[in-house]
Amino acid sequence: MNRLYGPLDDVAGEAGHVEHPPRVGFFTDTSVCIGCKACEVACKEWNAVPEDGLDLLGMSFDNTGMLGADSWRHVAFVEQPRVTGRQDPGFAGLPTGPTGIPETAGAVEARLEAAPRGGSELGTEPLPPGRPEPQALGMPGFDRPGDLTGAEGRTDFRWLMASDVCKHCTHAGCLDVCPTGALFRTEFGTVVVQQDICNGCGYCVSGCPYGVIDRRQHDGRANKCTLCYDRIGDGLEPACAKACPTDSIQFGELDELRERADRRLAQLHDLGVGEARLYGRDPDDGVGGDGAFFLLLDEPEVYGLPPDPHVPTRDGPAMWKRAGQAAAAFLLAGVAAFVAGGRR
Repeated sequence: MNRLYGPLDDVAGEAGHVEHPPRVGFFTDTSVCIGCKACEVACKEWNAVPEDGLDLLGMSFDNTGMLGADSWRHVAFVEQPRVTGRQDPGFAGLPTGPTGIPETAGAVEARLEAAPRGGSELGTEPLPPGRPEPQALGMPGFDRPGDLTGAEGRTDFRWLMASDVCKHCTHAGCLDVCPTGALFRTEFGTVVVQQDICNGCGYCVSGCPYGVIDRRQHDGRANKCTLCYDRIGDGLEPACAKACPTDSIQFGELDELRERADRRLAQLHDLGVGEARLYGRDPDDGVGGDGAFFLLLDEPEVYGLPPDPHVPTRDGPAMWKRAGQAAAAFLLAGVAAFVAGGRR
């Protein structure tokens, strides 16, 4: 087996851990992500990651922009022009009509127009007829956000939200190129940086096919998600998964997560969400499968993910072979020139 790429059943064993627990990781189901950023906050609090990203960047509600040395979790907000289809259009909490289906904002207002206004049975004066603006009465309006921005309301877009993180690849480019051993493979199959050994060379930054790892400006050392190595060593789940209110971020044994993801994907396809797909789940991809993989509702590029990532060291043997062939050709040419010159 070529151990620079392709499937690898026992990454921890390959790294020298003779006896080790099963490989663990993340399965992030973006279809239930609500963009609350609880994972970002929990990650920063537990790992003492410095504060960053107070600016909105002009990119919707995305105030971090990308993963980096000070953003180990990044919740992407993608506002996508598209009819909502079978998505929840936001009627939850509205009164239901005679059929039991939630009424639209217009239907609610029409019903309120026809109903008597006021509370005379409580001894108070009824409201004047007509349609006073609810805001003028100190009450919230019945319009959904964006209803007044277009004739047909805000049903022409959908939110795609996804909590991105280090992928803890089976074949990790950052780990392959680190010259000091600052990056290492844990007994759980995850990849961790030891800042006290990192010399800030930055090779790992260019070696990551996902653009995850980065160096901090104040000391130049590389930083990224550790998958809460200290927590899982004590039998606890990572802080981000613990804080996620919708279980969008799921932590567990990788084999079990892959089976769970397959079932979830089949469920969404049965519901008519044909664009749903798994990203990073395939052990035959360019990094041997990710330890943190995702269920997406559109192409990876929409979420800022590379469509076909592969570990840079995959091409190492072929590159060295070609370099050797070129060196041999130059050597033969030099010998031939020397012999030809001697004959003259």
